[in-house]
Amino acid sequence: MSPRPPARRRTSRSRRPRRRKNAGLEQLALIAPLTMVALSLVMAVLRWLAAHPWVVVLVLLAAAGAGGAWAWRRKEAAQWEQVRARGLRYAVEQLDRLHHRQFEFAVRDLMHRDGCADAQQVGGRGDNGADVKATDPYGRRWVIQCKHRKDGWSGKAVGTPDLHVLNGTGRQVHGGDVLVMLTNGRITSNAVDFARSQCLHLVDRKVLAEWASGSRPLWELLRAVPPPRPPSSLS
Repeated sequence: MSPRPPARRRTSRSRRPRRRKNAGLEQLALIAPLTMVALSLVMAVLRWLAAHPWVVVLVLLAAAGAGGAWAWRRKEAAQWEQVRARGLRYAVEQLDRLHHRQFEFAVRDLMHRDGCADAQQVGGRGDNGADVKATDPYGRRWVIQCKHRKDGWSGKAVGTPDLHVLNGTGRQVHGGDVLVMLTNGRITSNAVDFARSQCLHLVDRKVLAEWASGSRPLWELLRAVPPPRPPSSLS
C-alpha cells in the first residue's frame, strides 16, 4: 500500500476572514439592543412632553431668559469698555518706557478711545510700513507707522528714509486715506518737507504728548488732514 499523502494544514489566512466576520456580527449584536433602548427612551420622553406641554414652554422661557441675560451682560461690558477707553490717558514718559510693540498697542488703544472701533495693531515682520490701522468716525482709513525711541527726544531722529516705505505702501497696499508717521522722539526738517510734499502727516513727541493726554482726537491736532468723506460714501 502506498503511503497516504500528508493532510494539508489550514493556514491562518483562511481563519482570519471568519474571525473578522464573527467580530462584526458580535458588534452588531451589541449595538442593536442599545439602539433600541435609546429609541425607546426618546419616544418615551416625546410622549411625556406631549402630555405635559407646559414643560416645553418653561424650557423655552428659561432659554430666552438666559439668552437675554447673556446679551445684557455683553452690552454692559461693551459700555464699560467704552467708558474705560474714553478715560484712557498716557503721559509721554510712560510711552518712553514701553517696548516698541507695546507702544504700537498703546497707539491702537488711543485711536480706539477717540472712536475708531476697528483700530488694530498690525505691526511686525512683513507689515509693509503699517503698525496701526483704524477707521475714524468720518470713514477715513488711517495707516500709522510707529517709531519708538527709548531716549525720547534725545534718541535718533526720524528722517526722510523712514518715510519712504509708508509713502510707498500706505495708499497702494493698505488703502489709507490718512498716512501718519508717529514717534515719541523728534523728526528732521528734511522729513517735514518730504512729508508735506507727499501729503504725509507727522506726529512728533510734542503732538503725541498732547494727544495721549486726552485733549483732542488726533485728527483735530493734525493740520491739512483731508476732509471727511461725503455721507453717501460711509454707507
